[in-house]
Amino acid sequence: MRLSRTARTVLGIVTALILLAVYLPLFVVLVNSFSTSTSLTWPPPGFTLEWWGKAFQSAGALEAVGTSVAIALVATIVSLVLGTLISLALQRFEFFGRDAISLLIILPIALPGIITGIALNNFFRTIMGVPLSIWTVVIAHATFCIVTVFNNVIARLRRTGTNLEEASADLGAGIWTTFRLVTFPQLRSALLAGALLAFALSFDEIIVTTFTAGSGVTTLPIFILNNMFRPNQAPVVSVIAVVLVIVSIVPIYLAQRLSGSEQTRR
Repeated sequence: MRLSRTARTVLGIVTALILLAVYLPLFVVLVNSFSTSTSLTWPPPGFTLEWWGKAFQSAGALEAVGTSVAIALVATIVSLVLGTLISLALQRFEFFGRDAISLLIILPIALPGIITGIALNNFFRTIMGVPLSIWTVVIAHATFCIVTVFNNVIARLRRTGTNLEEASADLGAGIWTTFRLVTFPQLRSALLAGALLAFALSFDEIIVTTFTAGSGVTTLPIFILNNMFRPNQAPVVSVIAVVLVIVSIVPIYLAQRLSGSEQTRR
């Protein structure tokens, strides 16, 4: 279907306005990270690298980065294992309630973060009687990070089919040998893309983290929220926000390249 010239023009203008509304605030944050103003007046009266130096020397910020990375790594590993096993079970086997389980797996990422956070907070504190800690954050993040791995792996399993696995079984290979030599090589790029997306999703999560983190747990997004309104901290927070955006964009970009290159080869 071909659009008229007027329709293409209107669509282009609307798209440009939406992209401007999304990315202009990010550009402002980037500029503010170099501003000489501590109150972030606009336009900036001057530019400096002072805040970048202070941000990378901030013990609280560095500790928050380490906490976020540790949580994201563990949540990603858990998501890889569980997401892959669930995908294999739902795609390779037929059983009662399979569609319902698939819906329940995808549901956490569709729910508002505040609903998920409140539900997990009640589960940990009221039902289980478990004090909030870094491990409750890991479990909370894994609940929605599993979805990214699940979606990538089950899509790859649907495309590859079972012909090679059946041929491997006909030649005498066992289940684990078939998985190691046939199934896993076909899933490697999908697993890597899912892991990158899961890491990025966990690293910048704040709503669910706020409800499931203990008093001594401070991730990078929480550190930004706690310091953005403090005097003389706004430029440093802008620097940390820029770093957070970069760390979030890189895994997403790599995951997109992996998915795109895989589709091109096919």
